Amino acid sequence: MQAKARGIGGAPADTIGSMTALRHAPADGTDAVFETNLPLAGRRCGKVRDVYALPASPGTPPRLLVVATDRISAFDVVMPTPVPGKGRLLTEISVGWFRFLRPLGIVPDHFLSSRVDDIPGLAPHDRAMLAGRSMTCRAARVVQVECVARGYLAGSGWQEYQAAGTACGVELPRGLRQCDRLPEPVFTPATKAAEGHDENITFERMCDHVGGDLAARLRDVTLEIYRAASERALARGMILADTKFEFGFALDGGGEPTEELMLVDEVLTPDSSRYWPLAGYAPGRDQPSFDKQYLRNWLLGEAAAGRWRKEPPGPVLPAEVVAQTHARYEEAARLLA
Repeated sequence: MQAKARGIGGAPADTIGSMTALRHAPADGTDAVFETNLPLAGRRCGKVRDVYALPASPGTPPRLLVVATDRISAFDVVMPTPVPGKGRLLTEISVGWFRFLRPLGIVPDHFLSSRVDDIPGLAPHDRAMLAGRSMTCRAARVVQVECVARGYLAGSGWQEYQAAGTACGVELPRGLRQCDRLPEPVFTPATKAAEGHDENITFERMCDHVGGDLAARLRDVTLEIYRAASERALARGMILADTKFEFGFALDGGGEPTEELMLVDEVLTPDSSRYWPLAGYAPGRDQPSFDKQYLRNWLLGEAAAGRWRKEPPGPVLPAEVVAQTHARYEEAARLLA
């Protein structure tokens, strides 16, 4: 039984199998980790993360090595240009959130260590490359539903609200503006698509997909984590507008799923969450964000000009786009530290 048939970053295994270079150097000459090829078994590639199986003694629960590369994706396309250091920032943010959430006792998580010395069988240059961008994690059978919590009306929720007064089937009060804070956070699950965009679904469809008891448990845990995280973010001058989580059941020594539900994958990073600066927040318009919206806006301009069709391959990113995107991730990490 495999821990997960898909890449942890949300894409199918071997999504970037045709990409061969270990490191691509961006225009400023800074090394960036675009792809890894470690001497470990079971390599799988998502849009951002490379995942490996770690050696284990017989009867010992399996572990994974999760490596955050400097790849960046938008519109479900991995760009050919990396953002140097992005993987380290994502890992720093995730580890910080795991350490914040763990004492709250809401749900166990899969994080074990970020120490590269704990990874067996690697050469010194591999350990240097992995430093700050890798996590050793417990393996899990992942629930194939994205668990999304929304505290503000933005993104696809805003688009649906304009058309139907709902967000993923959840009825909302009339008269809300773009980016308004919702009276209460709402749970809006999505299916995990093997290709293309994930699809927003109703809670009832989620119950059909995973069972009513598990769906209710995931909803309650998701909203509890969101409330705790949004309070912490506000105290640091950031609005956590929405976020998505993944959960899975820990595997035992025989590779079979147990009944222990865990929070897995990355958590509360700008890749999986919508963060806005609290200063200057004003509903009724789009908000500046601490994520890859700068990149998306540039890509929309390329598409509008007929230079890109929102399909692979992505366009080569100008140095300014790379620098501005990195700056937003870096600021998020600084504020959340």
